Amino acid sequence: MTSATRLLLLADTHVPKRARDLPEPVWAAVEAADVVVHAGDWVDAALLDALAGRARALVGVAGNNDGPALHARLPEVARLDVAGLRLAVVHETGAAAGREARCAARFPDADVLVFGHSHIPWDTTAARPDGGALRLLNPGSPTDRRRQPACTYLTAAVRAGALADVQLHRLPPRGPAPRRR
Repeated sequence: MTSATRLLLLADTHVPKRARDLPEPVWAAVEAADVVVHAGDWVDAALLDALAGRARALVGVAGNNDGPALHARLPEVARLDVAGLRLAVVHETGAAAGREARCAARFPDADVLVFGHSHIPWDTTAARPDGGALRLLNPGSPTDRRRQPACTYLTAAVRAGALADVQLHRLPPRGPAPRRR
């Protein structure tokens, strides 16, 4: 049996604006992952520091809700090789219509593109110009479900240079927000 590299895919955490902290199941997934990927909209550098302190490896990009401090520390696009899998990370990919073709043209050298922004989980495959395939993954948001039925994140594994075991995790609803006085 080939050993796997375990991935945790996050985006749109919006801490502390939408939640005080990440939900406990997400922190447990951070501890279990070999690589944590965050596709932007952290909102505060404190979460970046907390994830960097707990993750074995962390890769992230800045999003449209991230201020100058986060933009100074994070790129707009990240590219990395994870056990032979060519991974790209970006916050925003534009409208859902035409997304696959746009991203396949923009990331011709990637096997997987992790993105965020919409808070809507997404898992599709696009044909790349070279005849290969690009898998597009949006983990949704673990803290701000917007119009989705649940807050979400993704886990996956990399085995022999290929993505495997992609799983969307739905978080249980949080209790009611405290009343403001």
